[in-house]
Amino acid sequence: MSKVMVVTSGKGGVGKTTSSASLGAALAQAGQNVVVVDFDVGLRNLDLVMGAERRVVFDLVNVVQGDAKLPQALIRDKRVETLYLLPASQTRDKDALTEEGVGRVIAELRERFDWIVCDSPAGIEKGAQLAMRFADIAVVVTNPEVSSVRDSDRIIGMLDSKTLRAETGERLEKHLLLTRYDAARATKGEMMKVEDILEILAIPLLGIVAESPDVLTASNVGSPVTLHNPASAAARSYTDAARRLMGESVAINTPAEKRGLMSRLFGRKATAA
Repeated sequence: MSKVMVVTSGKGGVGKTTSSASLGAALAQAGQNVVVVDFDVGLRNLDLVMGAERRVVFDLVNVVQGDAKLPQALIRDKRVETLYLLPASQTRDKDALTEEGVGRVIAELRERFDWIVCDSPAGIEKGAQLAMRFADIAVVVTNPEVSSVRDSDRIIGMLDSKTLRAETGERLEKHLLLTRYDAARATKGEMMKVEDILEILAIPLLGIVAESPDVLTASNVGSPVTLHNPASAAARSYTDAARRLMGESVAINTPAEKRGLMSRLFGRKATAA
């Protein structure tokens, strides 16, 4: 049975598009048929992260409005044969999407794919609401900052009220993905700790992606980090998160502070004293 998953948050810049691409790629690498759908109409960045910007001919708006068939707009990844992209329009606005049209496209995608990953725009406006409207699963992406956590709390409220599942009394599976986590800063009190975020948002933790230059490097070369550098800590975090989404029991390890030689030596002396 296919699953529609929205990757969402209230705040921009938290890593939704990166996470959509990385989770989608990790699911495809595990043998699932996956399509990642860009709902950020007017901006369109998912094609850049997935290295497909030069292959876009038709987009989501074209399909919704009947100007193109779904197979014409789908872009197959050149690295993983079970991974596809449905790009957003860069020249239209979010009003070009309708609930009826999006519902029709989602229904057609369900017939072809195991996973439909919807990359939501930031905020709580029409584009974000349409991205989450038909979801079975929601991944709420949050940074360990007060403003990000507060905005995520607002999004959770919308997931519980504005989705089709919420309106029909069905359960919407929700998960928290914590990104850009820095253990050293958390220890110093410069950012929120994992347990504090979980207490506020009260949804299950899907994974923790530590702050890493590997993520930015992968995005800049047009590749999800799970494909560009699968041995990196960030890639392993996304891969483990994808395994959890598929129902596997995988332990979550909070990234530990990296300590230099001098710090370790002085730490030992302090302990000995």
